[in-house]
Amino acid sequence: MQFTFDTILFLISSAFVAGGIDALAGGGGLVTIPALMAAGIPPVSALATNKLQSTIGTSSAFLTFLRAGHVDIRQFVLPAIGAFLGALAGATVVQFVNPIFLSAIVPLLLIGMAAYFLLAPPLSGEDRHARLGRMGITLCMTSIGFYDGFFGPGTGSFLTTVLVAFAGLGLVRAIANTKFINLLTNVAGLTAMIVGGKVLWMLGFGMAGANILGNQVGAWLAIRYGGKGIRPLLVIMSLALTVKLLANPDNPLWKMF
Repeated sequence: MQFTFDTILFLISSAFVAGGIDALAGGGGLVTIPALMAAGIPPVSALATNKLQSTIGTSSAFLTFLRAGHVDIRQFVLPAIGAFLGALAGATVVQFVNPIFLSAIVPLLLIGMAAYFLLAPPLSGEDRHARLGRMGITLCMTSIGFYDGFFGPGTGSFLTTVLVAFAGLGLVRAIANTKFINLLTNVAGLTAMIVGGKVLWMLGFGMAGANILGNQVGAWLAIRYGGKGIRPLLVIMSLALTVKLLANPDNPLWKMF
């Protein structure tokens, strides 16, 4: 596909903002996926290209948190494996879904994710007693992994919420271990998309560079200040990009009504 300079600048800027949001609270896909689709990229290719840039960006944030001593790989290796397998399954299934159906449901899913971020209660910054054992956490992570492979936006926030609410982690430790698990779901989803030949490589690498910078900024802010204050911005941006998608009269959603 050929893109104008303005379109490329728009997508790279979106990747930078998404990287910062992902490192802070998760949900960067709420910015990049509608941005890619607004640029005229088919839904599955948009998901695949987003997975490429997100994988590279997430790995950058993961290394930052790992060096800071906030990641506990031994404790969460089993949940991470479950999330990996779930994402591999989800990314395989989505490639067999009708693109017209995906184009219609993506705006609805984005609205649902924005509502979640708007209405979800604030997360605790302090470690607490875990409510679920390792197998329970693994089942949760496997389910979220499937969602990440199939669609993706909001995955980081879902993972963080589970780690705070059920694994008893404080917010910064939850965000850090989310990067570890989310990195594996991204790698699994990307692998399935590569096999399916859906990735736009040059665009994905260009967006990845901006996503790395955004993730570094977001990771630094998360370590220093926590993930506070990002949700209102995430809701506003995701809804604005959803409106842009729905403004297209050719969107299949309008034909359903």
